[in-house]
Amino acid sequence: MEDRKPAEHRKPTERRKPAEERRAAEDRAPVQPPHPVQDITEHVGYRLKRSAAALRGAMDKALREYGLTVPQYSCLELLDHQPGLSNAELARGTFVTRQSMNVVLRGLQDAELVSRPRTTDHGRALPAHLTDAGRGRLELARGAVYAIERRMVAAIPQQRLTALLADLDRMTEALGD
Repeated sequence: MEDRKPAEHRKPTERRKPAEERRAAEDRAPVQPPHPVQDITEHVGYRLKRSAAALRGAMDKALREYGLTVPQYSCLELLDHQPGLSNAELARGTFVTRQSMNVVLRGLQDAELVSRPRTTDHGRALPAHLTDAGRGRLELARGAVYAIERRMVAAIPQQRLTALLADLDRMTEALGD
């Protein structure tokens, strides 16, 4: 039955649940997994997250030697390939929020690895560019990151790598990104 107490008679921590929530809780049937699994570790999402965590850990460790974080390294890579990107474009390309990218860019500017004008003539976006020091640091760090990726992909046969990359792209597209 629905809680009919007026709001002023309910405890502050009590709240009414919408009818749909209550019915769903009462009629809850076991949810079937999207493919046959024995436990959580056999889910595709779990395996992807585990691989991403292993990659991130290896990159964190390697990049520490160059005084960089993974988002900073990713930012340098993007700017090497596409000079002049804005904060928002860099945030999208490195999978961080715009606020986080502000912090990343500030750190890179303080280290004189990236330059941005104080103002711009067009709009509010400030284009970012690698400095010579940024390009040099990127080249050093890139070797360490590429060594990690080589180690990672060496674990699968070369002929399956193309299919794996295509499958990962299809999964991303299926989720709407």
